[in-house]
Amino acid sequence: MKQEFSLTWKASKQPRKQRKYRYNAPFSVKRKLLSANLSKELRKKYGRRSFPLRKGDSVVARRGEFKGKSGTISMVNYKRLRVSIEGIFRTKKDGSKVPVYFYPSVLQIKEFILEDRKRKEALERKNKLMEKKEVKQENKEMKKETKEAKQEKFEKKGELGNKTNDKPQFKKLPKEEKK
Repeated sequence: MKQEFSLTWKASKQPRKQRKYRYNAPFSVKRKLLSANLSKELRKKYGRRSFPLRKGDSVVARRGEFKGKSGTISMVNYKRLRVSIEGIFRTKKDGSKVPVYFYPSVLQIKEFILEDRKRKEALERKNKLMEKKEVKQENKEMKKETKEAKQEKFEKKGELGNKTNDKPQFKKLPKEEKK
């Protein structure tokens, strides 16, 4: 099996190929794989369902042993594609505490850290696209309404102008005889 990352790979049912894809993926792809869904308030505000996690984001666990527990992200592990949350530890038999690592799909983002300018732009990018689509849709509706209004106006003029027959009448000219 090749060790390189394939850009043409689409999907596979085989877990070994899925693991290979995630393991050999470049950092840019792994970042997107570390995305968690947003809370309902954030979805309405930003018009997105999910966003990549980052250290300092406030999250809540939605499944598993720690369901309902919340905290801020203390570490993002891109190699293992896992996230640890401050305040959530597992005690070992010798009494030492070890951070618990979560899959990003188990977490839900409650608050963002918006100190980074690029992150703000990325969040607002989709809102701008949504607004542009809404404006285009409104423009189409306006054009449609104006077309219908013009057509109605034209039909009214046509009704007022032709009171007799709708077809124009032409006089027949006599045919010239050949000599």
